[in-house]
Amino acid sequence: MANRDKAANQMEEFKRAQGSPDQMTTGTGCPVGNKTASKTVGQRGPILLEDFVFEDEMAHFNRERIPERVVHAKGAGAFGYFECTHDVTKYTKLKPFEYIGKKTPLAVRFSTVGGESGSADTARDPRGFAVKFYTEEGNWDLVGNNTPIFFIRDPFLFPSFIHTQKRNPQTHLKDADMFWDFISLRPETTHQVSFLFSDRGTPDGYRRMNGYGSHTFKLVNNENKPVYCKFHWKCDQGIKNLMADEAGELSGSDPDYAMRDLYNAIAEGNYPSWSLKLQVMTYDEAERFRWNPFDLTKVWPQGEFPLIPVGRMVLNRNPKNYFAEVEQIAFSPAHLIPGVEASPDKMLQGRLFSYSDTHRHRLGSNYLQIPVNCPYNARLRNYQRDGPQCVNDNQGGAPNYFPNSFSGPEDNKKFLEHMDNLKDGQVGRYNTADDDNFTQVGTFFNKVLTAAERERLTENIAGHLKGAQEFIQKRTVGNFAKADPVYGRMIQEKLDNYKKKSQRSGGMAQL
Repeated sequence: MANRDKAANQMEEFKRAQGSPDQMTTGTGCPVGNKTASKTVGQRGPILLEDFVFEDEMAHFNRERIPERVVHAKGAGAFGYFECTHDVTKYTKLKPFEYIGKKTPLAVRFSTVGGESGSADTARDPRGFAVKFYTEEGNWDLVGNNTPIFFIRDPFLFPSFIHTQKRNPQTHLKDADMFWDFISLRPETTHQVSFLFSDRGTPDGYRRMNGYGSHTFKLVNNENKPVYCKFHWKCDQGIKNLMADEAGELSGSDPDYAMRDLYNAIAEGNYPSWSLKLQVMTYDEAERFRWNPFDLTKVWPQGEFPLIPVGRMVLNRNPKNYFAEVEQIAFSPAHLIPGVEASPDKMLQGRLFSYSDTHRHRLGSNYLQIPVNCPYNARLRNYQRDGPQCVNDNQGGAPNYFPNSFSGPEDNKKFLEHMDNLKDGQVGRYNTADDDNFTQVGTFFNKVLTAAERERLTENIAGHLKGAQEFIQKRTVGNFAKADPVYGRMIQEKLDNYKKKSQRSGGMAQL
């Protein structure tokens, strides 16, 4: 069928490449004589316990699903390389940025955030944008989203926030009260909610959106001098978004739209690419900055901290097997290498623990031995041993304790992290709810969006908010109005229109 795309025709292409079939075996490698009949006592008799061919098949089938990710469950992956195009060694000793022209292999996973594994790619939701660099000094994961900000600034709120994006614990339905109640009670969400309900809330596939490290990170150079930074992936294809009606239609007609689009583009040789850029802030600038530079609900203005070009990422290979290379790939912001370190960003600090912890639950304590997660460009030597699913040589006869006198691997002080002096040494729980939640939202509404985009943004918000109770609507509109009175008024007018339509339709029903 000549009109079938690459994704639809994958099985036929495998057949052509394979030629004749191989001999089927069990999991132990034993050849199978008949795969369509179990071993029974006579034509109608019971199955025998000795039928290992059947047991091998069923026992594996019973266990072939691993827990899906709590968030970012639905996603697409691809592989390629990063090429350094500009010298940024004055800021960092990161291996991928070592010299102009250097190429580093990488893997990427794009995803939706709140939906389950079978949900639609075109749902209104942030998009995950995670990149794994396979470097000579270990794997570096830059794990972010398609927006430069996030809903909250303290990780303690993260489980509750995610629960509001999921399902009501009794009805098991998405619940507008849950969503907007939390959003309106935590005004720091106003900035990201404005992004989410703007046109960028529904990207036209994964190839046509930007990516961001989102957090503030610390870069350290060869002279052990630090700066703070933010990472920006700029889409070389140009940003393109779906309108709400288009996204809704695709949710029904092609729920895997973004995954299919990415797969076909790479299969056809139309390799997507992104340009990596940095924003840099010195420690002195961070000390004097008018906002907390580690606040994930805010951006660094590019007029004050211009983008610095670094290099280009190209995706040129599709996964050979989705489960092996996408479902099992494990990203964590804690996967850092010399040259990049954590900053005091509270949300980043919280993620440093939670990501690796969930991988150990989902994939096992040896998840880094899975080929797609293995730091294959580095020489791995440590004192970790045993555990479930240990699939390498378990480091042979090398000592499994440290210190030792028998040539076990040793540490090297040249790889010590940069040492910061923390001036505020008082331990406590500090309220972050009122750290200027609205100034940047007003700027986004007035200076970033066009009039048509403002109209669609407020329509999208009102169309979702109308499902919440009236007292929640009122509190929510009040938050948007604090960013800009016109913003709040436009949402309220559209809510009033929905209310009038509902009243009219109720009256007609009574007639």
